[in-house]
Amino acid sequence: MADNKTQPGTASVDAFIAAAQPLERSEDAKLVCAIMERLSGERAVMWGPSIIGFGSCHYRYDSGREGDMPRIGFSPRKTELVFYLSDEFPERADLMARLGKHRTGKSCLYVKRLSDIDLDVLEALILGSLKASDARYPR
Repeated sequence: MADNKTQPGTASVDAFIAAAQPLERSEDAKLVCAIMERLSGERAVMWGPSIIGFGSCHYRYDSGREGDMPRIGFSPRKTELVFYLSDEFPERADLMARLGKHRTGKSCLYVKRLSDIDLDVLEALILGSLKASDARYPR
């Protein structure tokens, strides 16, 4: 079975955020990083070349595939911020309805800029995701 390519590394989170373009994305990423560190109680770590993760958990699928992943994470991509959060908690649908301008994909939340969303709702989504992650993948 192939190894998971997204592993924690030693690259600088600060350097990665500082290099994010446009400048607004870098500024938004600094704020998201501070929020996620505060809410998770974990320091930011680069996972692979482009994901900033907080904490880790071990998963094992029925197929036998297993590995480690961040409890929560995000990536300041050129066109938008991508959030990696659990979508398996009861309050999620209500929170997403109140978040503001966003889109979703498979298990990702995409936001063009933080000024488009309600940061209190984002924090509630992060907390719900952390709780769901801890319930599913006990540490």
